[in-house]
Amino acid sequence: MQDRAALARELEETWHRDIPLAAAMRIAVQSYDGRTLTVRGPLAANRNLHGTAFAGSVFSTCVLAGWGAAWLAWREHGMNGLIVVADSKIQYRKAVTGDLVCLCAPDSAAVAAALEEFRGMGRANLSLDCTIDVGERRAVTFTGTYVVQAPHH
Repeated sequence: MQDRAALARELEETWHRDIPLAAAMRIAVQSYDGRTLTVRGPLAANRNLHGTAFAGSVFSTCVLAGWGAAWLAWREHGMNGLIVVADSKIQYRKAVTGDLVCLCAPDSAAVAAALEEFRGMGRANLSLDCTIDVGERRAVTFTGTYVVQAPHH
């Protein structure tokens, strides 16, 4: 198993190098403990004309958090895969009035099943939930289905 702090830094560098929007949004890994990935985007770089978080930035932050959680799961198991979001659903329940702080805590059994599917078939589907809270209230709920495919050589 690799050092989790080093993996989190590598994930953030990957986003900023390979996904220009992530750099423009100033998306950063706030923490990763081996299960929960917490991603932060500053409100100043992601606001709308009302002074709250732009819905497109909220969605993108959630997509990146799920993508990052899948990337970290594969990397922690010594594997690489091409990761894409294949389907998603988002519910905006409350305006995000501060920095976007998105949590993704994958179900360990679902991750184990996806990793096993990937080992056997070279492809796997993984459904991930991401959330953003404002104070004590849930502001955003996102569910994304990610497809991870073995790189073609």
